[in-house]
Amino acid sequence: MGPLTASRRDFLQRTTAGTLGALAAGYPHETAQAAAKAKPKATADTVIVLWMAGGMAHTDTFDPKRYTPFKKGLNPADVLSTFPAIPTAVDNIKFTKGLEKMAAVMDRGTLIRTYNAGDLGFILHSRHQFHWHTCYEPPLTVAAPHLGAWIARTLGPKNPAIPAFLDIGQNMNVGESEALKAFHTAGFLGTEFGPFFLPNPAQAIQAVRPARGMTKERFAARYRRFKQLVDDSPIGRAGSQHQRDSLLRALENANRLLTSPEAAKAFDLSLEPKKSYDIYNTGTFGQGCLLARRLTEAGARFIEVTTGYGPFKKWDMHDNGHTRMVGMKKSIDAPIAQLVLDLEERGLLDRTLIVLASEFSRDMMTEGRPGKKVRDQVAVPKVVNNLKFYGMHRHFTSAGTVLMYGGGVKKGFAYGETAEERPVTTTKNPVKIADLHASIYHAMGIGPDHHYLVEKRPFYVTPDGLGRPVKALFS
Repeated sequence: MGPLTASRRDFLQRTTAGTLGALAAGYPHETAQAAAKAKPKATADTVIVLWMAGGMAHTDTFDPKRYTPFKKGLNPADVLSTFPAIPTAVDNIKFTKGLEKMAAVMDRGTLIRTYNAGDLGFILHSRHQFHWHTCYEPPLTVAAPHLGAWIARTLGPKNPAIPAFLDIGQNMNVGESEALKAFHTAGFLGTEFGPFFLPNPAQAIQAVRPARGMTKERFAARYRRFKQLVDDSPIGRAGSQHQRDSLLRALENANRLLTSPEAAKAFDLSLEPKKSYDIYNTGTFGQGCLLARRLTEAGARFIEVTTGYGPFKKWDMHDNGHTRMVGMKKSIDAPIAQLVLDLEERGLLDRTLIVLASEFSRDMMTEGRPGKKVRDQVAVPKVVNNLKFYGMHRHFTSAGTVLMYGGGVKKGFAYGETAEERPVTTTKNPVKIADLHASIYHAMGIGPDHHYLVEKRPFYVTPDGLGRPVKALFS
């Protein structure tokens, strides 16, 4: 944590340079060989990523170990889980206390216990979040697109009135905002395929309405003028043809969104029946899950709902890990379970892949991974006498959980094993980011070596096209 480091500045600068360079070189396009290659059969049409930003501890959520209740005089090395295990709807899978509603729908999903975060040196949230969302390690000379941008570019919108890529819940006015912006983009694919931001889902309807007081006639006239500026003005002619075409398409998409009654209904949470709204209304994240359900019904292609990243906030539990975990569980448990149930009831779950994930896990004692420790960022006393030190505070990259529902994944299934004693590391079937991404793309009918040419070179959805979907996850 702490102030922006030189390495972080470097990767941001190079990412920006890569974007500009790619745009100047021409519109990225698929090769004839890639277009002709057989693609996996899609089991999903929509992806919803539920992003637990900040580092969600696996032993205190979905992979419980020996429970040690708090008492003064604890040896921190003895603490593996600060919550007792609870049963789920599946006999051989347990969660931790506080996740009872999600436990009840585990029979609809698959649990990956063994996500292994990348070895990126000194652990920074910005670098690992960039890595998770793009599948590429920063810094890069080419701006890697966000997972959602790849899907938006490759598959396009399901409903032309709904943006293909929506991002719900992330406020950029926080510490490390520039680092966050680096992966919340379409990279070299261009802004046409970037995210439609909705920082506050409760105000989403305002984002899809023309400015207050603007008549339909005035709005239509402004749209015509914008198009004219792109088509005919010296400003428009300054760019390449592909840039003008991309900008025109972006204008058309925006106009379609802002004039669509169907879209307005999907974005308006006030139209949700009170009984349903109250279940989701645990805060911004819960409202985001409700909005994601409504947008999925309306035909969204890719949605990310985040708990919101901010240094030392929410899942970034460098202190008071146990007490803060209680609050985070309350904010996610009911909304996620209800999202699964609602999509199932509407016949949408089988074709919607829900992915709950975090950039890495946390541990009481180990920073990094066994054998590859990095500098400690948290001081844990030799004896725990204060509740603020009780919890998982250190970044741990050797195991972590990913929860998946729908979209063709197995039901009531757990993949991978972790150790029962510290260090609670992966002991069987590790899953790395390239293979996790390949699995998500596989569900959407996109191969791991799918690519576009940038500056006459292929850039793949997984590095060098070598990601491999974990077939064991799918029915």
